[in-house]
Amino acid sequence: MVKPANISLSPEATIGTGAGKWQPGTLLKKPLFYHITFWALYFLLNIMRWGSYFDDYVYSLKSNLVEFPIHILLVYFNLYFLLPRFLRTNLSMYILILFTAVLALSLLRIVLTYEFVTTDIWRESTVKQESLFNLNYVLAVFIGEIYVVGLTTAIKLGFDWVETQKINRELERQNHETELSFLRSQVQPHFFFNTLNNLYSLTLDKSDRAPDTVLKLSELMSHVIYNGNKSRIELLEEVKHIQNYIDLETLRYGDKLDVAFEVEGVLEDKYVPPLILIPFIENSFKHGIQLRNGCIPLRIRLAVKEEHLFFTIWNLRNREPGAGSKTGIFHKGSGIGIQNTRRRLELIYDHNFDLEIQESAESFTVSLKVKLDEV
Repeated sequence: MVKPANISLSPEATIGTGAGKWQPGTLLKKPLFYHITFWALYFLLNIMRWGSYFDDYVYSLKSNLVEFPIHILLVYFNLYFLLPRFLRTNLSMYILILFTAVLALSLLRIVLTYEFVTTDIWRESTVKQESLFNLNYVLAVFIGEIYVVGLTTAIKLGFDWVETQKINRELERQNHETELSFLRSQVQPHFFFNTLNNLYSLTLDKSDRAPDTVLKLSELMSHVIYNGNKSRIELLEEVKHIQNYIDLETLRYGDKLDVAFEVEGVLEDKYVPPLILIPFIENSFKHGIQLRNGCIPLRIRLAVKEEHLFFTIWNLRNREPGAGSKTGIFHKGSGIGIQNTRRRLELIYDHNFDLEIQESAESFTVSLKVKLDEV
């Protein structure tokens, strides 16, 4: 299992789970300009709304001058103190404290309105009120304050949710990159291990093909080292790499190897992930080499059609003498190469690829279809 990438996140973007750990999100950490703009627009909207309702904009201005300091005090008390400490850890306590605070500030607002704005009790009411703390009046003011708290809480939680989604996407992206890097790092030694085994066999036989093998191996190593860690390479480069590998195996098996490598379509300006095809070919040589009529048949076809790459490889099953076992490109002991390739395809293409494995009593066929990248 690949360990998640270590990502340093600023406290502004961190949301914990314990009391006091849930840091204010985007809304509360934006520059002061955004807070001032929000309250200024809300203030002007309220003045216009109630000024038009009463046809008295002076009254509306005075009323809002009394109300808005209370709104602001209540809102930031809720956002800065109550939400971080109680919403996730003690919901009952959060509701109790919020209810008490809203009620207390609603009563304060009623008194301040009476003292500094108008002696008409609950001017909005169509019925003349005699008591300053009439239940309906208190309830109307209470609901008004709850509306402001609810609106700002919804805005804050909305911004926090968006920020959390961004963080999660970044974590997922970096985890994918870490895993892809890990998988690519496994592909390279796996590839060299197989190739050096081939070279070792030739040197044991004191074959004249050993120098050519070293030359081909150097070209393959150059490709793996310089292109292996790139996210995409030209399809032409990958095809050249495949051909070099086939040439290397041809040096090893000689005339016994009957390989047909067909390439169709326009390859220019098309890009693929590096080393995404070679593991299939490696495993076909490693696990599917069997003589038929004195030859080792292998069929490889690569075609570009309608911005997609179609890759097919066919080889015989290998029946080990006396064991009766059947192996092929995807047999259980095929090693890390194919497993890594499948996982890389999942990470790169997000499951938007087709990989089919067909097997019969005699052979294996693997077909891959992926969408090609362009410049």
